[in-house]
Amino acid sequence: MNTDKSPEIKITKTKQSNIGNVDFGNLPFGQVFTDHMFVCDYKDGKWQQPEIMPYQNICLDPSSKIFHYGQSVFEGMKAYKDDEGKIFLFRPLENQKRMNISSQRLAIPEFPEDYFMKGLSELLKLEKDWIPTTDGSSLYIRPFVIATGHGVHASASDAYKFIIICAPSGLYFSKRIKVKIEQYYSRAANGGVGYAKAGGNYGGSFFPTQKAIQQGYQQVIWTDDATHQYIEEAGAMNIFVRIGDTLMTAPKSERILDGITRKSLIDIAKDEGIPVEVRKFTVKELIEAQKKGELNEMFGAGTAAIISPISGFGFEDTDYELPEIKNDYASRLKKRITDIQYNRADDKFGWRFEVK
Repeated sequence: MNTDKSPEIKITKTKQSNIGNVDFGNLPFGQVFTDHMFVCDYKDGKWQQPEIMPYQNICLDPSSKIFHYGQSVFEGMKAYKDDEGKIFLFRPLENQKRMNISSQRLAIPEFPEDYFMKGLSELLKLEKDWIPTTDGSSLYIRPFVIATGHGVHASASDAYKFIIICAPSGLYFSKRIKVKIEQYYSRAANGGVGYAKAGGNYGGSFFPTQKAIQQGYQQVIWTDDATHQYIEEAGAMNIFVRIGDTLMTAPKSERILDGITRKSLIDIAKDEGIPVEVRKFTVKELIEAQKKGELNEMFGAGTAAIISPISGFGFEDTDYELPEIKNDYASRLKKRITDIQYNRADDKFGWRFEVK
């Protein structure tokens, strides 16, 4: 990784920090933001000089294409601080690569790696005091890009704005959740944008999720769009299930996000000697395993929650409960990955990136 080719970043510091008004012992997820943000505009066919400026509103023309055609992609990352005050990221280049894959699918110009890494590093060094140290907390990082070109003609924009904002955050989910297996609505379809972190993927998921919440669930399990027989994702996360001693997850596809936490957990599980199968599996398979007492665990996996254990699932007006077991894979894998992220253990995989 070479950040020397990127232009100098213009830095304008805030005149008055807001950090003194933040209760770091009671942090909601993604609602409190740091003093600064990173911004870079695309116009005249190229990315312009990047800037770090005080966190502020942005002003857009009402005809900006983000409002009309939804050209927008984002990423989710975290920064961690160890006991010595060192700052670490977890596999940041995977986020950078995936963001460009998403951008390509939405006809958005790719953001250069050196701009991304240098801009992010400089922003984190400026906001180092905002990184919480309470166990389970972190600095959530949201890079995103929106179409800012003017006009309501249905075509790709000619201007974009790339932004990184940061939010000191506590736990995403604090307890096991109950989910509903969706039988009608679909998150994504073949040939669509399911593999991209496009804002529209999430916007389209809110209505069925709200319906599930009204029925007493916290999240939706997405199934394939064609038959609704195959398990694919858990809300905004990838999904893992444990039948017997085998840990299973669906393979990535045009419909399923290539989750960074997901593939990290697969590698860790294999390193732990846990049998892992990456394959398609059905709702019927889950129900049969539950009835036999062989469905031991289900959990979602993603950047925000890391691992979110599932207590049970609903399907066709029937609820199926999962046991609470000792030596569960969810706790074991979460400890292993967070120990790497917080620099509490050796990183044999080379995933940890220190911000210096």
